[in-house]
Amino acid sequence: MAYWLFKTEPDTFSIDTLQAQNVSCWEGVRNYQARNMMRDEIKIGDEVLVYHSSCKQIGVAGIAKVVKEAYPDYFQFNEASAYFDPKSDFSNPRWIMVDIEFVRKLDRIISLSQMKAMPELSEMPLVKRGNRLSIMSVSKAEWFAILEKE
Repeated sequence: MAYWLFKTEPDTFSIDTLQAQNVSCWEGVRNYQARNMMRDEIKIGDEVLVYHSSCKQIGVAGIAKVVKEAYPDYFQFNEASAYFDPKSDFSNPRWIMVDIEFVRKLDRIISLSQMKAMPELSEMPLVKRGNRLSIMSVSKAEWFAILEKE
């Protein structure tokens, strides 16, 4: 089992949305590095920190788990979708998604500023300047260090 952090903007999709849906596809990833992680590394049973970004309370808001491995992101073929990609081909889709299931909402958001202050997370890409990836791996030690702050 591996650990991951998935970033989302809560105005679009939040831990509360996931809780209400219970299971949801994680669509709209349009970064090749993040896509490759979803395609090649993320497996059923992996655990996910759901991270709220671009909002008032930035930080880890909850936990999910992967319940379906990579499959074509069908939004890339929908011209009405914000995730439409005219260069993607049905026979060789450019973009993929995974399905995640709600596990639990944290008692409180573990903020980015808290995480930046933790020496155990000093090598985590999230706390380093300039990191824009929407999906990133999290070591087991980082996972438990973050959840100890709850």
